[in-house]
Amino acid sequence: MTVRQEIVKLIRQSSGAYSGKIRIEHPEDKKYGDYSTNFALQLKTDPEKISLKLKNKNSGMFEKIETAGPGFINFFLSKSCLQKQVKEILKKGDGFGELKIGKGKKVNVEFISANPTGPLTLGNGRGGFCGDVLANILERAGFRVEREYYINDTGEQVKKLGHSVLDDSQAVYRGDYIACLRKKIKGKNADNVGEKSAKVILEEMIKPTTRKMEIKFDNWFSEKTLYKNKETEKTLYFLKKKKLLYQKEGALWFKSSAFGDDKDRVLIKADGQPTYLLSDIAYLKNKINRGFKALFFFWGADHFGYINRIKAAAEAFSFDKNHVKIIIMQLVRLVRKGKEVKMAKRSGIYITIDQLIDEVGLDVARFFFLSRAPNSHLNFDLDLAKEQSEKNPVYYVQYAYARICSILLKSPNVKAQSPNLKLLDHNSELDLIRKLIIFPEIIEDISKDYQVQRLPHYATDLAAAFHQFYRDCKVLNGGNSLSEARLALVLAVQIVLKNTLFLMGVSAPKKM
Repeated sequence: MTVRQEIVKLIRQSSGAYSGKIRIEHPEDKKYGDYSTNFALQLKTDPEKISLKLKNKNSGMFEKIETAGPGFINFFLSKSCLQKQVKEILKKGDGFGELKIGKGKKVNVEFISANPTGPLTLGNGRGGFCGDVLANILERAGFRVEREYYINDTGEQVKKLGHSVLDDSQAVYRGDYIACLRKKIKGKNADNVGEKSAKVILEEMIKPTTRKMEIKFDNWFSEKTLYKNKETEKTLYFLKKKKLLYQKEGALWFKSSAFGDDKDRVLIKADGQPTYLLSDIAYLKNKINRGFKALFFFWGADHFGYINRIKAAAEAFSFDKNHVKIIIMQLVRLVRKGKEVKMAKRSGIYITIDQLIDEVGLDVARFFFLSRAPNSHLNFDLDLAKEQSEKNPVYYVQYAYARICSILLKSPNVKAQSPNLKLLDHNSELDLIRKLIIFPEIIEDISKDYQVQRLPHYATDLAAAFHQFYRDCKVLNGGNSLSEARLALVLAVQIVLKNTLFLMGVSAPKKM
């Protein structure tokens, strides 16, 4: 149980049978405590009464509990509580931050899923790293996670790829890879050439890139199998039985507006060809049939209008639309020497994620892509990414970890010691512990709102708190009791910082 969860538990015990959401925050100004809640305002009751009950239940966890403003209650953790948290971190080790809120529920996280019409680009990289890290977080929170890549290996985009390889009047895609495909694949039929080309791109470009990104998918799902196994037909039959289909202007329509969509959608066009939506909702039904309790999708900004269609289909299949989680990824701008590097995939002018990793390294690529909220535009500063100094947040965090390893290398018996943690009472020591105990809360918050940018921000804050502690407090001090206590704290920081870097897929170097 996290410190925040313990505070919530105390509040519930002090306020009767209230079962609603209790919001606990970390005030920016420490004069308002380590934790704060406006719960009394929510309950429309006197905060003094609840505060008094909380004080009576306080068993040493808090130095003080006080009311402030209209309905706010502020909590100040005691030194003894903070000191005990160091022992808890050392006891749990790599397991610190593991939660059970997922209760073993099976969830599907689908990400990247780029059309197999070309190499993976920067936008694909952003969705790839964010999806992979969210999957890591969900696993840490107690969910059973499957990572999935949906391969759009049939349809109009594959035919366009075929025309591009054939270099006829309907060619769309450009680039060196298209020229290479022309040498490999022969034929005259655009559909056939497109399918062969898509397979080569998947096997020789996309899959090797995901390995380079250190992303391992549990399942590569082919769109073609939906037609081969007649799942699209079964989906139409299911919707027809529920009277959710109708004919209009020669086309077959899905009554998606009955489930919150702004209008109904075509599934079969007047010429008899299926729309993308048909295979998409057949794929959705396939996931539901596989027993997933929640479905996560990482989509580009151009798919925003698709959200209500998919959620409508989920409801039509009697699946709670609130368990369909769609994270929209905004665009990435690559900046070099203060100027944007212009890119256009169809014209063949772009930078692949492979090229970016080769230039700045995987650790930097992951950290930078994770550093902004998915729904915010990202400016990827190449010059900063290549900077080998504290200006670069990746270098700054990894240097903190390397420094910790160097300290502990000089004290190999630190794990066997039983330090007197009550000696940790310097402000920098206590502030560092305050940062450490937030880690499980970060896991919990991301598992609920999917804002993975919290991790790199937390890593940077923790590194800053450690550097401050190292400046203020002499650790290696002749092996006395205070030195032993501080070494225990350093070991606790190593555990949490390593766990944080691991969840981001960023390496934890012992030397720099």
